[in-house]
Amino acid sequence: MDAEKTHILAKVREYHRATEDLEFVPGVTPVQPAGVTLDANDRVALVEAALDLRTAAGPSSRRFERDFARYFGLRKAHMTNSGSSANLLALTSLTSHTLGERRLRPGDEVITVAAGFPTTVNPIIQNGLVPVFVDVELGTYNTTAERVLAAVGPRTKAIMIAHALGNPFPVADIAAIAAEHGLYLVEDNCDAVGSYHRGRLTGTFGDLTTTSFYPAHHITTGEGGCVLTRNLALARIVEQLRDWGRDCWCEPGQDNTCFKRFDYQLGTLPHGYDHKYIFTHLGYNLKATDIQAALGVSQLTRLDSFGKARRANWQRMYEGLAEVPGLLLPRATEHSDPSWFGFVLTVLPDAPFTRRDLEGFLASRAIGTRRLFGGNLTRHPAYQGREFRVVGELANSDVITEHTLWVGVHPSLTDAMIDHVTGSIREFAASAR
Repeated sequence: MDAEKTHILAKVREYHRATEDLEFVPGVTPVQPAGVTLDANDRVALVEAALDLRTAAGPSSRRFERDFARYFGLRKAHMTNSGSSANLLALTSLTSHTLGERRLRPGDEVITVAAGFPTTVNPIIQNGLVPVFVDVELGTYNTTAERVLAAVGPRTKAIMIAHALGNPFPVADIAAIAAEHGLYLVEDNCDAVGSYHRGRLTGTFGDLTTTSFYPAHHITTGEGGCVLTRNLALARIVEQLRDWGRDCWCEPGQDNTCFKRFDYQLGTLPHGYDHKYIFTHLGYNLKATDIQAALGVSQLTRLDSFGKARRANWQRMYEGLAEVPGLLLPRATEHSDPSWFGFVLTVLPDAPFTRRDLEGFLASRAIGTRRLFGGNLTRHPAYQGREFRVVGELANSDVITEHTLWVGVHPSLTDAMIDHVTGSIREFAASAR
Protein backbone atom coordinates (compact mmCIF):
# COMPACT_ATOMS: atom_id res chain seq x y z
CA MET A 1 0.00 0.00 0.00
CA ASP A 2 2.87 2.39 0.80
CA ALA A 3 4.38 1.75 -2.61
CA GLU A 4 1.06 2.49 -4.29
CA LYS A 5 0.71 5.72 -2.30
CA THR A 6 4.26 6.76 -3.25
CA HIS A 7 3.43 6.11 -6.91
CA ILE A 8 0.24 8.18 -6.73
CA LEU A 9 2.01 11.11 -5.09
CA ALA A 10 4.79 10.99 -7.68
CA LYS A 11 2.14 11.22 -10.40
CA VAL A 12 0.62 14.19 -8.56
CA ARG A 13 3.96 16.00 -8.75
CA GLU A 14 4.19 15.14 -12.44
CA TYR A 15 0.69 16.51 -12.99
CA HIS A 16 1.59 19.71 -11.16
CA ARG A 17 4.65 20.31 -13.33
CA ALA A 18 2.46 19.99 -16.42
CA THR A 19 0.27 22.86 -15.22
CA GLU A 20 3.12 25.33 -14.56
CA ASP A 21 4.79 28.03 -16.65
CA LEU A 22 1.80 29.33 -18.58
CA GLU A 23 2.82 32.22 -20.85
CA PHE A 24 1.76 35.72 -19.82
CA VAL A 25 0.12 37.68 -22.65
CA PRO A 26 -0.42 41.36 -21.70
CA GLY A 27 -4.03 42.38 -22.08
CA VAL A 28 -5.17 38.78 -22.47
CA THR A 29 -3.91 36.88 -19.43
CA PRO A 30 -5.84 38.14 -16.39
CA VAL A 31 -3.80 39.98 -13.76
CA GLN A 32 -5.87 39.28 -10.68
CA PRO A 33 -5.82 41.58 -7.64
CA ALA A 34 -5.53 38.55 -5.36
CA GLY A 35 -4.45 35.01 -5.98
CA VAL A 36 -3.25 31.83 -4.41
CA THR A 37 0.35 30.61 -4.79
CA LEU A 38 0.51 26.82 -4.75
CA ASP A 39 3.40 24.48 -5.53
CA ALA A 40 3.80 20.74 -5.96
CA ASN A 41 4.23 20.20 -2.22
CA ASP A 42 0.86 21.85 -1.60
CA ARG A 43 -0.85 19.63 -4.14
CA VAL A 44 0.80 16.53 -2.67
CA ALA A 45 -0.21 17.57 0.87
CA LEU A 46 -3.84 17.84 -0.16
CA VAL A 47 -3.88 14.54 -2.02
CA GLU A 48 -2.03 12.68 0.72
CA ALA A 49 -4.51 13.86 3.35
CA ALA A 50 -7.35 12.79 1.05
CA LEU A 51 -5.79 9.37 0.47
CA ASP A 52 -5.57 8.91 4.24
CA LEU A 53 -9.24 9.98 4.52
CA ARG A 54 -8.38 12.55 7.18
CA THR A 55 -11.73 14.27 6.84
CA ALA A 56 -12.13 15.72 10.35
CA ALA A 57 -9.62 17.65 12.45
CA GLY A 58 -6.66 15.39 13.21
CA PRO A 59 -2.85 15.26 13.27
CA SER A 60 -2.36 17.91 10.58
CA SER A 61 -4.69 20.27 12.44
CA ARG A 62 -2.76 19.85 15.68
CA ARG A 63 0.56 20.31 13.90
CA PHE A 64 -0.61 23.41 12.07
CA GLU A 65 -1.98 24.99 15.24
CA ARG A 66 1.28 24.27 17.09
CA ASP A 67 3.51 25.58 14.29
CA PHE A 68 1.38 28.66 13.65
CA ALA A 69 1.32 29.61 17.33
CA ARG A 70 5.11 29.14 17.44
CA TYR A 71 5.54 31.45 14.44
CA PHE A 72 3.95 34.27 16.44
CA GLY A 73 5.44 33.27 19.78
CA LEU A 74 1.94 32.83 21.23
CA ARG A 75 0.64 30.10 23.51
CA LYS A 76 -2.36 28.81 21.61
CA ALA A 77 -3.85 28.74 18.10
CA HIS A 78 -7.25 27.34 17.24
CA MET A 79 -7.95 26.69 13.57
CA THR A 80 -11.42 27.56 12.27
CA ASN A 81 -13.39 27.14 9.07
CA SER A 82 -12.89 30.80 8.04
CA GLY A 83 -11.42 34.12 9.09
CA SER A 84 -14.94 35.42 9.60
CA SER A 85 -15.57 32.61 12.08
CA ALA A 86 -12.29 33.47 13.78
CA ASN A 87 -13.50 37.03 14.31
CA LEU A 88 -16.83 35.80 15.64
CA LEU A 89 -15.13 33.42 18.07
CA ALA A 90 -12.58 35.98 19.26
CA LEU A 91 -15.12 38.64 20.16
CA THR A 92 -17.72 36.20 21.45
CA SER A 93 -15.15 34.72 23.83
CA LEU A 94 -15.00 38.10 25.58
CA THR A 95 -18.70 37.76 26.48
CA SER A 96 -18.09 34.50 28.40
CA HIS A 97 -19.57 34.26 31.89
CA THR A 98 -16.28 32.74 33.03
CA LEU A 99 -14.63 36.18 32.74
CA GLY A 100 -16.72 37.53 35.59
CA GLU A 101 -16.86 41.32 35.81
CA ARG A 102 -14.59 41.70 32.79
CA ARG A 103 -17.03 40.04 30.42
CA LEU A 104 -18.63 42.11 27.68
CA ARG A 105 -22.35 42.53 28.12
CA PRO A 106 -25.10 43.68 25.73
CA GLY A 107 -24.90 47.43 25.25
CA ASP A 108 -21.16 47.64 25.89
CA GLU A 109 -19.17 49.48 23.23
CA VAL A 110 -16.39 48.23 20.96
CA ILE A 111 -14.27 50.72 19.03
CA THR A 112 -13.64 49.90 15.37
CA VAL A 113 -13.14 51.66 12.04
CA ALA A 114 -15.80 52.58 9.50
CA ALA A 115 -13.66 51.78 6.43
CA GLY A 116 -13.11 48.07 6.46
CA PHE A 117 -14.53 44.61 5.96
CA PRO A 118 -17.88 43.70 7.54
CA THR A 119 -16.65 40.65 9.43
CA THR A 120 -14.59 42.84 11.75
CA VAL A 121 -17.77 44.70 12.70
CA ASN A 122 -20.50 42.08 12.47
CA PRO A 123 -19.48 40.08 15.60
CA ILE A 124 -19.91 43.27 17.64
CA ILE A 125 -23.53 43.59 16.55
CA GLN A 126 -24.17 39.84 16.64
CA ASN A 127 -23.22 39.82 20.33
CA GLY A 128 -25.56 42.68 21.19
CA LEU A 129 -22.68 45.14 21.55
CA VAL A 130 -22.43 48.63 20.09
CA PRO A 131 -19.80 49.49 17.44
CA VAL A 132 -18.14 52.87 17.84
CA PHE A 133 -16.86 53.96 14.44
CA VAL A 134 -13.81 56.15 13.88
CA ASP A 135 -12.27 57.41 10.66
CA VAL A 136 -8.99 56.41 8.99
CA GLU A 137 -6.17 58.28 7.29
CA LEU A 138 -5.85 58.45 3.53
CA GLY A 139 -2.57 56.94 2.39
CA THR A 140 -2.18 54.44 5.24
CA TYR A 141 -5.93 53.61 5.33
CA ASN A 142 -5.61 52.97 9.07
CA THR A 143 -6.96 54.87 12.02
CA THR A 144 -4.80 56.70 14.55
CA ALA A 145 -4.28 56.34 18.27
CA GLU A 146 -5.70 59.84 18.75
CA ARG A 147 -8.98 58.88 17.08
CA VAL A 148 -9.27 55.73 19.17
CA LEU A 149 -8.54 57.58 22.41
CA ALA A 150 -11.20 60.18 21.59
CA ALA A 151 -13.73 57.36 21.15
CA VAL A 152 -13.24 55.83 24.60
CA GLY A 153 -16.36 56.36 26.68
CA PRO A 154 -17.88 55.07 29.93
CA ARG A 155 -19.33 51.97 28.22
CA THR A 156 -16.27 51.16 26.08
CA LYS A 157 -14.98 47.69 26.88
CA ALA A 158 -12.97 46.62 23.83
CA ILE A 159 -11.22 47.64 20.62
CA MET A 160 -11.42 45.49 17.47
CA ILE A 161 -9.57 46.77 14.40
CA ALA A 162 -8.10 45.17 11.28
CA HIS A 163 -4.71 46.00 9.81
CA ALA A 164 -5.57 47.58 6.45
CA LEU A 165 -4.40 45.55 3.44
CA GLY A 166 -1.31 44.36 5.28
CA ASN A 167 -0.41 47.84 6.53
CA PRO A 168 -0.38 47.81 10.34
CA PHE A 169 -2.47 50.26 12.28
CA PRO A 170 -0.48 51.91 15.13
CA VAL A 171 -1.11 48.85 17.23
CA ALA A 172 1.55 49.49 19.89
CA ASP A 173 0.01 52.85 20.80
CA ILE A 174 -3.53 51.48 20.63
CA ALA A 175 -2.56 48.50 22.78
CA ALA A 176 -1.22 51.00 25.33
CA ILE A 177 -4.57 52.83 25.29
CA ALA A 178 -6.35 49.52 25.83
CA ALA A 179 -4.12 48.66 28.77
CA GLU A 180 -4.51 52.10 30.34
CA HIS A 181 -8.31 51.96 30.16
CA GLY A 182 -8.76 48.27 30.95
CA LEU A 183 -10.05 47.41 27.48
CA TYR A 184 -9.67 44.19 25.53
CA LEU A 185 -7.87 44.46 22.18
CA VAL A 186 -8.81 42.11 19.35
CA GLU A 187 -6.29 42.37 16.52
CA ASP A 188 -7.78 41.39 13.16
CA ASN A 189 -4.64 40.23 11.38
CA CYS A 190 -6.43 38.56 8.48
CA ASP A 191 -4.76 40.73 5.81
CA ALA A 192 -1.40 41.22 7.52
CA VAL A 193 0.23 37.92 8.49
CA GLY A 194 3.98 38.54 8.41
CA SER A 195 3.74 42.32 8.81
CA TYR A 196 5.78 44.10 11.50
CA HIS A 197 5.14 47.13 13.68
CA ARG A 198 7.91 48.52 15.88
CA GLY A 199 9.92 45.36 15.21
CA ARG A 200 7.15 42.97 16.34
CA LEU A 201 4.88 40.80 14.25
CA THR A 202 1.36 42.10 13.95
CA GLY A 203 -0.91 39.70 15.76
CA THR A 204 1.22 39.74 18.91
CA PHE A 205 -0.13 42.91 20.50
CA GLY A 206 -3.76 42.04 21.25
CA ASP A 207 -5.47 39.89 23.82
CA LEU A 208 -6.68 37.87 20.84
CA THR A 209 -5.68 37.89 17.21
CA THR A 210 -7.39 36.46 14.15
CA THR A 211 -6.23 35.34 10.72
CA SER A 212 -7.82 34.17 7.49
CA PHE A 213 -6.61 31.50 5.10
CA TYR A 214 -8.97 32.28 2.25
CA PRO A 215 -7.09 31.90 -1.08
CA ALA A 216 -6.50 35.64 -1.36
CA HIS A 217 -4.56 35.79 1.90
CA HIS A 218 -0.91 35.40 2.81
CA ILE A 219 -1.19 31.63 3.16
CA THR A 220 -4.19 29.52 2.28
CA THR A 221 -6.02 26.42 3.41
CA GLY A 222 -8.77 26.98 0.83
CA GLU A 223 -11.27 28.25 3.34
CA GLY A 224 -10.04 28.61 6.91
CA GLY A 225 -8.94 30.88 9.70
CA CYS A 226 -7.40 30.91 13.16
CA VAL A 227 -7.71 32.52 16.59
CA LEU A 228 -4.48 32.99 18.54
CA THR A 229 -3.71 34.19 22.05
CA ARG A 230 -1.15 34.02 24.80
CA ASN A 231 -3.97 33.93 27.38
CA LEU A 232 -4.79 30.31 28.21
CA ALA A 233 -8.14 31.20 29.80
CA LEU A 234 -9.29 32.94 26.61
CA ALA A 235 -7.91 30.08 24.51
CA ARG A 236 -10.04 27.62 26.47
CA ILE A 237 -13.16 29.71 25.87
CA VAL A 238 -12.41 29.98 22.15
CA GLU A 239 -11.99 26.22 21.90
CA GLN A 240 -15.28 25.58 23.68
CA LEU A 241 -17.15 28.06 21.49
CA ARG A 242 -15.65 26.57 18.32
CA ASP A 243 -16.47 22.99 19.40
CA TRP A 244 -20.25 23.21 19.99
CA GLY A 245 -19.83 24.99 23.35
CA ARG A 246 -18.93 21.75 25.10
CA ASP A 247 -16.75 21.61 28.20
CA CYS A 248 -14.79 18.58 26.98
CA TRP A 249 -11.42 19.16 25.28
CA CYS A 250 -10.90 15.70 23.72
CA GLU A 251 -9.89 15.73 20.07
CA PRO A 252 -12.32 14.14 17.57
CA GLY A 253 -12.23 10.38 17.96
CA GLN A 254 -10.62 10.56 21.41
CA ASP A 255 -12.23 9.82 24.77
CA ASN A 256 -11.41 10.43 28.42
CA THR A 257 -8.15 12.35 28.00
CA CYS A 258 -8.95 13.98 31.38
CA PHE A 259 -9.27 10.52 33.02
CA LYS A 260 -12.49 11.64 34.71
CA ARG A 261 -15.04 11.56 31.89
CA PHE A 262 -17.76 10.18 34.17
CA ASP A 263 -16.77 12.03 37.34
CA TYR A 264 -17.94 15.61 36.68
CA GLN A 265 -20.76 17.55 38.26
CA LEU A 266 -21.56 20.76 36.35
CA GLY A 267 -24.73 22.81 36.22
CA THR A 268 -27.65 20.88 37.66
CA LEU A 269 -26.73 17.69 35.81
CA PRO A 270 -26.37 14.50 37.82
CA HIS A 271 -22.89 13.60 39.00
CA GLY A 272 -21.07 11.50 36.43
CA TYR A 273 -22.91 12.82 33.37
CA ASP A 274 -20.76 12.15 30.27
CA HIS A 275 -18.30 15.04 30.04
CA LYS A 276 -18.28 14.79 26.24
CA TYR A 277 -21.85 16.06 26.33
CA ILE A 278 -21.68 18.78 28.96
CA PHE A 279 -22.04 22.26 27.44
CA THR A 280 -20.80 25.38 29.21
CA HIS A 281 -21.21 27.94 26.38
CA LEU A 282 -23.66 28.66 23.59
CA GLY A 283 -21.25 27.51 20.92
CA TYR A 284 -20.97 26.58 17.27
CA ASN A 285 -19.24 24.00 15.11
CA LEU A 286 -16.61 26.14 13.38
CA LYS A 287 -13.78 23.62 13.11
CA ALA A 288 -11.64 23.11 10.02
CA THR A 289 -10.70 19.75 8.49
CA ASP A 290 -7.40 17.92 8.41
CA ILE A 291 -7.30 18.27 4.62
CA GLN A 292 -7.34 22.06 5.03
CA ALA A 293 -4.72 21.88 7.77
CA ALA A 294 -2.44 19.68 5.64
CA LEU A 295 -2.37 22.43 3.03
CA GLY A 296 -1.72 24.97 5.78
CA VAL A 297 1.27 23.04 7.09
CA SER A 298 2.78 23.07 3.60
CA GLN A 299 1.99 26.74 2.98
CA LEU A 300 3.39 27.86 6.32
CA THR A 301 6.90 26.78 5.31
CA ARG A 302 6.86 29.51 2.63
CA LEU A 303 5.21 32.32 4.59
CA ASP A 304 8.39 34.38 4.81
CA SER A 305 9.16 33.99 1.10
CA PHE A 306 5.59 35.02 0.28
CA GLY A 307 6.07 38.17 2.36
CA LYS A 308 9.34 38.93 0.59
CA ALA A 309 7.59 38.64 -2.79
CA ARG A 310 4.71 40.87 -1.68
CA ARG A 311 7.12 43.56 -0.49
CA ALA A 312 9.12 43.39 -3.72
CA ASN A 313 6.00 43.57 -5.90
CA TRP A 314 4.65 46.51 -3.90
CA GLN A 315 7.95 48.38 -4.24
CA ARG A 316 8.09 47.75 -7.99
CA MET A 317 4.51 49.00 -8.29
CA TYR A 318 5.32 52.10 -6.24
CA GLU A 319 8.36 52.96 -8.33
CA GLY A 320 6.37 52.44 -11.54
CA LEU A 321 3.64 54.84 -10.42
CA ALA A 322 5.67 57.41 -8.48
CA GLU A 323 5.24 60.23 -11.00
CA VAL A 324 1.67 59.56 -12.15
CA PRO A 325 -0.51 62.66 -11.60
CA GLY A 326 -3.97 62.46 -10.12
CA LEU A 327 -3.30 59.51 -7.81
CA LEU A 328 -2.54 59.30 -4.10
CA LEU A 329 -0.12 56.42 -3.60
CA PRO A 330 -0.14 54.34 -0.41
CA ARG A 331 2.43 54.62 2.36
CA ALA A 332 3.38 52.42 5.29
CA THR A 333 2.22 53.43 8.73
CA GLU A 334 5.07 54.92 10.75
CA HIS A 335 7.37 52.30 12.36
CA SER A 336 5.88 49.55 10.19
CA ASP A 337 7.14 46.99 7.68
CA PRO A 338 4.02 45.70 5.94
CA SER A 339 3.62 42.39 4.18
CA TRP A 340 1.32 44.07 1.70
CA PHE A 341 -2.01 42.56 0.75
CA GLY A 342 -2.63 45.03 -2.08
CA PHE A 343 -1.59 48.35 -3.61
CA VAL A 344 -4.14 51.06 -2.84
CA LEU A 345 -4.84 54.00 -5.16
CA THR A 346 -7.07 56.98 -4.38
CA VAL A 347 -8.04 59.25 -7.25
CA LEU A 348 -7.40 62.84 -6.16
CA PRO A 349 -10.12 65.52 -6.37
CA ASP A 350 -8.28 67.47 -9.09
CA ALA A 351 -7.62 64.43 -11.29
CA PRO A 352 -8.99 64.68 -14.87
CA PHE A 353 -10.47 61.19 -14.48
CA THR A 354 -12.57 59.26 -11.97
CA ARG A 355 -12.06 56.05 -10.10
CA ARG A 356 -14.70 54.44 -12.28
CA ASP A 357 -12.85 55.59 -15.44
CA LEU A 358 -9.64 54.02 -14.16
CA GLU A 359 -11.40 50.78 -13.17
CA GLY A 360 -12.97 50.48 -16.61
CA PHE A 361 -9.69 51.07 -18.42
CA LEU A 362 -7.84 48.50 -16.32
CA ALA A 363 -10.62 45.97 -16.89
CA SER A 364 -10.17 46.48 -20.65
CA ARG A 365 -6.52 45.45 -20.15
CA ALA A 366 -7.52 42.30 -18.17
CA ILE A 367 -6.29 43.91 -14.95
CA GLY A 368 -8.51 43.16 -11.99
CA THR A 369 -9.25 45.71 -9.28
CA ARG A 370 -11.05 45.70 -5.96
CA ARG A 371 -12.63 48.38 -3.83
CA LEU A 372 -11.24 48.98 -0.36
CA PHE A 373 -13.83 46.51 0.90
CA GLY A 374 -16.97 48.21 2.17
CA GLY A 375 -15.74 51.79 2.16
CA ASN A 376 -17.81 53.55 4.82
CA LEU A 377 -19.70 50.62 6.31
CA THR A 378 -22.23 52.87 8.05
CA ARG A 379 -23.68 53.64 4.60
CA HIS A 380 -24.48 50.01 3.75
CA PRO A 381 -28.02 48.58 3.96
CA ALA A 382 -26.93 45.99 6.52
CA TYR A 383 -26.17 48.69 9.10
CA GLN A 384 -29.19 50.90 8.55
CA GLY A 385 -31.29 50.92 11.71
CA ARG A 386 -28.52 49.31 13.76
CA GLU A 387 -27.31 50.91 16.95
CA PHE A 388 -23.85 52.42 16.63
CA ARG A 389 -21.93 55.53 17.60
CA VAL A 390 -19.70 57.68 15.40
CA VAL A 391 -16.87 59.74 16.89
CA GLY A 392 -15.64 62.55 14.68
CA GLU A 393 -16.27 62.90 10.98
CA LEU A 394 -16.02 59.94 8.61
CA ALA A 395 -14.83 62.17 5.77
CA ASN A 396 -11.92 59.98 4.72
CA SER A 397 -14.08 56.87 4.84
CA ASP A 398 -16.43 58.64 2.44
CA VAL A 399 -13.52 59.52 0.13
CA ILE A 400 -12.54 55.84 0.13
CA THR A 401 -16.12 54.89 -0.73
CA GLU A 402 -16.09 57.11 -3.80
CA HIS A 403 -12.51 57.30 -5.01
CA THR A 404 -10.38 54.34 -3.85
CA LEU A 405 -9.44 51.01 -5.41
CA TRP A 406 -6.55 48.57 -5.20
CA VAL A 407 -4.57 46.24 -7.44
CA GLY A 408 -2.63 43.13 -6.60
CA VAL A 409 0.89 42.51 -5.35
CA HIS A 410 0.52 38.82 -4.45
CA PRO A 411 3.41 36.37 -4.97
CA SER A 412 2.00 34.82 -8.15
CA LEU A 413 2.48 38.09 -10.04
CA THR A 414 5.59 38.35 -12.19
CA ASP A 415 7.64 41.45 -12.96
CA ALA A 416 6.04 41.48 -16.40
CA MET A 417 2.59 41.53 -14.84
CA ILE A 418 3.48 44.35 -12.46
CA ASP A 419 4.97 46.34 -15.33
CA HIS A 420 1.83 45.74 -17.39
CA VAL A 421 -0.27 47.22 -14.56
CA THR A 422 1.94 50.26 -14.00
CA GLY A 423 2.40 50.87 -17.72
CA SER A 424 -1.35 50.73 -18.28
CA ILE A 425 -2.03 53.20 -15.45
CA ARG A 426 0.61 55.61 -16.76
CA GLU A 427 -0.85 55.39 -20.25
CA PHE A 428 -4.36 55.99 -18.96
CA ALA A 429 -3.36 59.00 -16.83
CA ALA A 430 -1.41 60.55 -19.71
CA SER A 431 -4.33 60.20 -22.11
CA ALA A 432 -6.74 61.78 -19.61
CA ARG A 433 -4.90 65.12 -19.37
